[in-house]
Amino acid sequence: MEQIRKPFQGVLNILRFNWHFYFVAISLVLVFLCASNYFEKPYVNYIYIFSVLTVSSIVISLLVSLYVYDIYGLYRLDWIDQNHKETLIVNISAGFDETSYLLQDKFKNAEVLALDFYNFEKHTEVSIKRARKAYQPFPNTKQIKTTHTELADNSADKICVILSAHEIRNEIERTDFFNELRRIIKPSGQIYVTEHLRDFSNFLAYSIGVFHFHTKASWLKTFKDANLTIKKEIKLTPFISTFILDKNGNSF
Repeated sequence: MEQIRKPFQGVLNILRFNWHFYFVAISLVLVFLCASNYFEKPYVNYIYIFSVLTVSSIVISLLVSLYVYDIYGLYRLDWIDQNHKETLIVNISAGFDETSYLLQDKFKNAEVLALDFYNFEKHTEVSIKRARKAYQPFPNTKQIKTTHTELADNSADKICVILSAHEIRNEIERTDFFNELRRIIKPSGQIYVTEHLRDFSNFLAYSIGVFHFHTKASWLKTFKDANLTIKKEIKLTPFISTFILDKNGNSF
């Protein structure tokens, strides 16, 4: 098995796969600062304020990402319960899978099946394309549609959807996706959905980037429409939430 995680891998991957965004932002700041020589107050002050806010936003987002992905221990996966009786763990990603090897290391006696609903026509982000080129997929990863996994009913002990379900932008498709997960999870199994939320904490961290995430109310509606019950919500950090879903569980 390959080395699981390298130091600072999370934040370095963000820089590596999204370098174009940072290049454009810093270039814009430099252009405005150079142009400030041709302006007088109060306009030059507006340029300075814009520059400080832009650079601050970049630095804050990277520091938060460093904390969430590299310091906090998100990828230790100790927030996923283990009873040592699992036989099938299903891990679902959207083009970039960072957790199947980790799950295999955690659930050594179970089969880890990696599913990927990445669709090059729908998911056009250049960052995902760079990530797919940089990392080999988990062995025997299966490409699926969001509405059809090709797995048997009641076959999975646990389903993990870690930082990927938000890529399903259409609300109806997202509900159909979770209906499919409900079909394949065992009555005694759990579905783990880990996501950033569109909330105040993530707005402070990622500014307008927060609109790429969904609100908590939107997730709750999706789970309800898919006839899934929230067994527990774990606030891993102020920026990351995990919802543990049951077929027949009790709401908390």
